[in-house]
Amino acid sequence: MFEGGYKSVSRAGASIAALAFALAASPATAQTTENPVTDAAQPASASPSAAEEAEIVVTGFRASLGAAINVKRSSISSVDAIVAEDIAKFPDQNLAESLQRIPGISIQRDAGEGRAITVRGLGAQFTRVRVNGLETVATATDGATANRDRAFDFNVFASELFTSIVVHKTAEASLDEGSLGAVVDLNTGNPLAGKRGFTLVGSAQASYNDLSKNVGPRVAGLLSWKSPDGTFGVSVSGAYSKTNNLELGNNTVRWAQARFDNVDGTPCFTTTATGTTPANNNGGVYRPSAACDKAALSFHPRIPRYGVVRHDRERLGVTGSVQWAPTDATKISIDGLYSRFKETREEKWLEVLLRSNERSINVVNPVYDANNNMISATLNDAWVRTEHYLRKSTTEFYQLGGSWDQDVTDRFKFTLLGGFSKSSADIPLETTFVFDDRDAQGYKYDYTDSRSPLLSYGTSVTDPANFQLAEIRDRPSNVTNKFRTAQLRTEWEVVDGFTVKTGAVYRRFDYDITAFTRDTTVCGNGGKDLVLGTITCSPTSLFGPTAVYGFQATSALSELAKLGRAGQPSGTTSEFLIPNIDAASQFTGLYNRPLALDAGNNRGVTEEVKGGYLQIDAKGTVLGLDYALNAGMRYVHTHQASYGLNSGSVVNVSRNYDDWLPALNLALFPTRDIVLRGAISKVMTRPALGNVTPGGSADGFNYRVTFGNPRLEPFRATAFDAAVEWYFAPQSILSVALFKKNVSSFPVAVTQSNVSFTSTGLPASVLLPSSPAITTPGQLSAPIWTVTTTGNGAGASLKGAELSVQAPFRFLPGFLANFGGIANATFISSSAGYRPDLPAITPGGGLQPSKDPRNATLFGVSKRAYNATLYYEDKKFSARASISYRSGYIDANSGTGNVFEGYNSITNVDASLRYRITEQLELSLEGTNLTDAYRDRYVDVDANRNYEYNHFGRTFLMGARFKM
Repeated sequence: MFEGGYKSVSRAGASIAALAFALAASPATAQTTENPVTDAAQPASASPSAAEEAEIVVTGFRASLGAAINVKRSSISSVDAIVAEDIAKFPDQNLAESLQRIPGISIQRDAGEGRAITVRGLGAQFTRVRVNGLETVATATDGATANRDRAFDFNVFASELFTSIVVHKTAEASLDEGSLGAVVDLNTGNPLAGKRGFTLVGSAQASYNDLSKNVGPRVAGLLSWKSPDGTFGVSVSGAYSKTNNLELGNNTVRWAQARFDNVDGTPCFTTTATGTTPANNNGGVYRPSAACDKAALSFHPRIPRYGVVRHDRERLGVTGSVQWAPTDATKISIDGLYSRFKETREEKWLEVLLRSNERSINVVNPVYDANNNMISATLNDAWVRTEHYLRKSTTEFYQLGGSWDQDVTDRFKFTLLGGFSKSSADIPLETTFVFDDRDAQGYKYDYTDSRSPLLSYGTSVTDPANFQLAEIRDRPSNVTNKFRTAQLRTEWEVVDGFTVKTGAVYRRFDYDITAFTRDTTVCGNGGKDLVLGTITCSPTSLFGPTAVYGFQATSALSELAKLGRAGQPSGTTSEFLIPNIDAASQFTGLYNRPLALDAGNNRGVTEEVKGGYLQIDAKGTVLGLDYALNAGMRYVHTHQASYGLNSGSVVNVSRNYDDWLPALNLALFPTRDIVLRGAISKVMTRPALGNVTPGGSADGFNYRVTFGNPRLEPFRATAFDAAVEWYFAPQSILSVALFKKNVSSFPVAVTQSNVSFTSTGLPASVLLPSSPAITTPGQLSAPIWTVTTTGNGAGASLKGAELSVQAPFRFLPGFLANFGGIANATFISSSAGYRPDLPAITPGGGLQPSKDPRNATLFGVSKRAYNATLYYEDKKFSARASISYRSGYIDANSGTGNVFEGYNSITNVDASLRYRITEQLELSLEGTNLTDAYRDRYVDVDANRNYEYNHFGRTFLMGARFKM
């Protein structure tokens, strides 16, 4: 029973990847039996019929689906895969977008492209990614913020470089630890799996975005050679693309409570001596009234604004592979991968800075909704601001790895695997220039339609005479991750059907971040020399209606920004003046300013992992029921050394901890076509990198101080899985999977509200000099700060179900039999206890700490996700249309009295058409985000206040592919 193939495909990770390689390299030999290489999923008593023995040649997308099913069916544990249709022909333009087709996986997008994944409700930090069997981290600066944690950014790599993705959803003792969600294997070339002689593949496409109206190139190629005797192979592949896309929409930078100067003619402040209204919109004592109290306790947008964000991206990727198999018992492989991802991100914003400036603002005709939001008002003495932001960044990734597979005897073999990788995300320039008009009259905002607000400026925002250049920033930084790995894996088939696996691992991970600032404010008399020093602005110079607080804007220092199709209603101001970065940087001498250390963002962690595993694989028959199982124990010892800056001094902390991680996977085969799976395991994920450094950081804009906690325990959980899979026809599957994770330790935020900055012991130098905490006197000693650290929480729970079906429609008549479909749905329920800050209950009062925990889902968990693909394929023509839906989710604690923040639901639609002119030449047309879906981010899970609402346009790609 179970003769032959099982032991050759059962190695965790590497062997499943090898199976995927082989299937991807030769799609034309895919069989209708669905079991060409495995008998782990093939009971001994089953014998194929004569019809099943006949070979049916299947190629293209349908062949890749069949290959992926074979990977899933041949594994004892829960595995899903995506396999390239052919060499250098991955089915999607982005790896993350391919992964969302797998049941239980959702993605998060930046600039319209998939970036990070969530597996069964657990976010990107809970997923470990291996490239060619070696764990690594790819860190990008894409999006509004850089990824500075364990999450893997899939948009760093061109999809053409990969032949398969394998997702391990359940743990094995022989599988690398560190995941509560999944282990994802990304696999590049495998020249010995190809044909003998030379293979040359190339493709070229033009990419067009209908929002930016830009066209960019996308080219890829592969050259491989396999010796006539099949013992030596070498391959090299490359891919290059360049895009210029836009992101248009609005943003509030959260909502907040604050006291205003005047509401509908009612003064809100008075002097204690005379009872008169203070001059210059500052000082005095708050005077309660119905109008002022209602405005102060309601929520208003902190920085209502529309903007234009430009994303210029350039990707270059190269892979190389050399394989030598001098005998059937020996194979040596060396694989290399290099990727460079460059992005220029430019932002242009027109806004009103209510944040920290409410004291100077007069409110007229406020309107409130049922959720205590001031959804519309006219503002006088408002602080109108335009911003011009430019960030240039480069992410470079390289990895070199090698493996030696050796069959020592017919029953004993080993694999020696090792290599290193480095990912460096460098931001040499992150510059912002600000124009201010701090006494503007007649500004109106209206969030009655909360996602398409009306923002109208009563004063001209295109006349440089109304603005002064008031603030400049530059924040260069670098994040570097390094991995070094060595592993030894052995397999001893003691007797038929019983194999003992052992292994040892050493892995070192280094994470370092350095950051600097050149920030400053401009105030005083506007003298040009003042910008070169740190200036403390007086209240008069800040808020006085005739004060000179910066350099007078001129046409030479300015440029005009136009909003475009940002979803704004009629009447919204859509043209505005912004600083010209080149002219303003030269005028102010910004890049000649000395760099100041950004204390909170200079930190690092080194982790050394040593461990091993013992696993037993068995297969056989009990009471007439065929089975296959693996069971074992993995032990890892983690040494963690972290450093950070606290009160200006470097602090180093070291610690050690051990984990014993048992795992059991069982597959039962009641019939030839049905597989029952069950698994139970202990799993762990090491804590977030930013949370385990001993340094502190301070945010002088939002009045928050954050400290790290290097004593944090890892996330630890017990995972339970069960599944039924019915392979009811060739290339077909119907499956139901249930999963549950009991998380025993779960780091949670620990917050103390209404404290002063001086009580933290941190020096004022850790605050950015342009922040209100520095420029506004008295803010450091005022009890308005929130101090946050991270502690070990009581844990959480997560459970869910995955439903999946895949089949070609061969039962239909005529050409309809060329259609096929894939559909899956995921339903998740989770619960965790948080203690978010609650809104103030008195005007001007601080946020209220939670008395009782607030139960909510784990961060990043969508309760529902659906994916479906309808495809057609004949000898010449193929077409696919895909739709994906992800329900809303919370992803973080919020601030300023909002309870959580997150994203509302989103639906994306993609499609592709291909036509094969000859066996060597194929034309293609593809479209992504065809409905131009908006990204809808909110603050406060109960009130669903608008945080940002923007879109990225549709992208179309037209091109050709040849193969020789």
